[in-house]
Order: sequence, then C-alpha cells, then structure tokens
Amino acid sequence: MGLSDTAGGLMRGLGLSDPVIRLGVTGLSRAGKTVFITSMVANLLDRGRMPALRAAADGSIRAAWLQPQPDDTVPRFDFERHLTALTGPDPHWPEGTRHVSELRLSLRVQPRGLFSGLRGVQNLHLDIVDYPGEWLLDLRLMERSFAEWSAETLERMQTRPGANPFRDALAALDPRARFEEPAAQALHRLYVDHLAAAREAGFSDTTPGRFLLPGEMEGSPALTFTPLPAEQSSSKLYREFERRFDAYKSRVVKPFFRHHFARIDRQVVLVDVLGAIHSGPQAVEDMRRAMADILSAFRPGRAGWLAQLLGTRRVERILFAATKADHLHHTQHQRLTNILTAMLREARDRADFQGARTEALAIAALRTTTEETIRQDGAELPAVRGTLMDGREAAFYPGELPDNPAVLLAPAAEGATRWLDGDYAAMNFAPAPNTLRPGDGPPHIRMDRAAEFLIGDRI
Repeated sequence: MGLSDTAGGLMRGLGLSDPVIRLGVTGLSRAGKTVFITSMVANLLDRGRMPALRAAADGSIRAAWLQPQPDDTVPRFDFERHLTALTGPDPHWPEGTRHVSELRLSLRVQPRGLFSGLRGVQNLHLDIVDYPGEWLLDLRLMERSFAEWSAETLERMQTRPGANPFRDALAALDPRARFEEPAAQALHRLYVDHLAAAREAGFSDTTPGRFLLPGEMEGSPALTFTPLPAEQSSSKLYREFERRFDAYKSRVVKPFFRHHFARIDRQVVLVDVLGAIHSGPQAVEDMRRAMADILSAFRPGRAGWLAQLLGTRRVERILFAATKADHLHHTQHQRLTNILTAMLREARDRADFQGARTEALAIAALRTTTEETIRQDGAELPAVRGTLMDGREAAFYPGELPDNPAVLLAPAAEGATRWLDGDYAAMNFAPAPNTLRPGDGPPHIRMDRAAEFLIGDRI
C-alpha cells in the first residue's frame, strides 16, 4: 500500500473524505433553470466543451457519474428526460421548474496543489438543488404585515396589466358582509389571473410566489387570500385574509428556507435580462427590484429571523447569469453582462462586502444559434440565425444594446413606459438538431466559466 493510499484511508477514517457542495439554482420565470441544470450536468459528464473549467482541461476530473441524492423526500431532478428533450431526435424545450428538486453528481478528482500526492484521488459530490425564484421572492413578505403588503401590492398594481377585474371586485366588497369561502376563492382567482397577466407582460415580482406555482398546496386556505385596501380592515374578510397571510409566512415560507435554502453553499441566480428589456422600462425596473429582494437572502449577518435561521452559515459564491446570450451576436455579450451588473449593483456590493464572492456572466446553457452578418438599409448588422418555434429558419438582429447601462436603467427607474432611443426585439428559438460528438456535452456559451467559478476552487 502506497503513501497516498494510506493517507486517503486515514482521511476517510477521520470523516474528511467525500466533500459535498450544495449548489442552489434559482431565477425568475423563463430564465432557464431547467436547461441550465441539464446542460451543466451533461457537460460535466462529457467535458469536451469545458476548456475554461481547469480541472476538466488538465485532466484532474477523472470521472463523473450520477448517483442517488441524499434527500429521500425531495423529488429527483429528471435529468435524463430533460436531456432527451433538448438533444433527442425531436428537440424541444423541457417543462420549467414548478417545485424543489435535487440531483447528485459525483466527480472523481485528483486534487491539485502542494499536498495533492498525499491526498490521492478524491470523490466530490455536487448536490444541485433546483427551486423557483418566485418562492425566494417571498422572503420580502416575512418582514411585512398584511396591511403593509396589501398597500404595496395595490399601489404596484396600478401600472400592471390584468388588474381591473380584481380591482372592480375589491370596490364592490361590503365591509359588513360575513365571510364566505366561495366568495374568497373567487376573489383569489381574480388576483391570480392578474399575477399571470403581469408575468406574461414581463414583470418579475409576482408575490406570493406560491400563487402561480402552488404545487401540492393548490386550493389550500394558506394559499387563498389577496391584498385588501385599508377601508376593509374592520371586515371579517380582512381578518381572515390577514390570518391566512400569517399562516402562509409561518407554514410555507419559513419551512422552505429552513429545509432547503439554509444549507446552500454556492448559488446561481439566472436572469432573463433580454426578456425584460424587450418588455419595456417598467419590466426592467420591476426585475431590478425583484432581484434586490432575492439577493437580500444572501446577505450574511442580516438582522432578523433569517439571520437566526442561518446562524453563521453563509453562501460562499454567487453567480449572476444573464441567460439567452445566444440571442445576441458575441460582440454584444459584454454589454449584456454590464447591464446585469448595473441592475444588481447595490445588492451585489452588499454581498461582496459581507464576504461572498460574486460574478456576473452572459451565458447560454444551450446554444441554439449561429452568427452571421446581414445587410439592412445599406448597413451590415451582427446577427444570429436559428430555428424558430414553428420550424422556420431566420436570421435575427435584436437591436444594439447601449454601451452605458444607465441609458436603460435611468428611464426605467424614472417610470418611463417605453424606450425613447431603442427598439429591442426578442425571438424564441427552438433547440438545434443534435450534433453531439462522443465526449461532448450540449453546445453552450460560457457554461465552463460558470462551472469554474462555482466549483473550480474545490477541484
């Protein structure tokens, strides 16, 4: 038995082997969480497209395989089905995230560094936890009363689509009426319809997060309430909705943070910046506020109930990723990264100050386009070409993002309703036909850089 084998056995005996990284992946609706996880795992299993992940490039990763996850009560992330959807004979986008799921990927690694010979080959377990970003937005509810949340939500509703039926129903309420469950459910459905319309229009903050993604709790009283105006504060409906709001916080939101979020070591936050820009200034400002609320969860030492829950544990690294970079020519990728960085500036600086390492990247978890130059009105434009959802091929120039992010963020913060100096289009591309070679994962943009930041220091 060699020295490295003896050392490895000693480390296993001391319980120091097989380290685990818990990687949380979240983002708002349509940011591409399912595709991100599927591509990340596939490209760690077959590492031919991962040159920026140093452990893959230098051969330190000897093998990678999937194995049963440690949490038996959490649904398994259906990696195989999602990969088949993306790379099979009839490629299509998989269903999005609707609940918490988990997947364990194990890596056999030859550690680098001064004592690598003593440590020998080591197994590193990457536990990937997928959860909807809408649920993380509920963090902001924990420090608000029902009256405060109602006032904020009703104020915000004035500039959002689909609110009139709900607001008309509120105006017709009789404060003296008795509480009736069918009427409460009807009012709740109108509010959820508004949230769905707001999300469709590109707005990000659609709390409470479980209303659009109820999972197994659909129809439960804890998920059947709405904001109410102050003039209803003496009504039986108000008192019951206030009670349900408090139950939602204590029985839905807090257990989620305790059971899942509190154990995260590294975190990915995915953002569909291009989708928000296409939807207009109000969607951009709403996304900026929503992301600031999400990132408040990653502030170590934050006062209040969350700090008590997390104790001294902290998220070590946070990656902010602007997805769908393949919808832009590579000459605009840095501008997309700069816009994301500026949107998250305040919250990101707080995370940096508190000790968490952060990074912003423009990525495409699955590259669906190729680049080309097209001529339009006598000008040459950097474009991308791909297959549309209806099967047609098209070359697409979405418009030029500004060099200075303030050109977008300033009018968004000032309440502008449309862009004055730009027209930013969006296109939905389908996954490209499978052209994978043996040893290669799905084509991507900067997923290797994302992996290097998230786990490279541990392998």
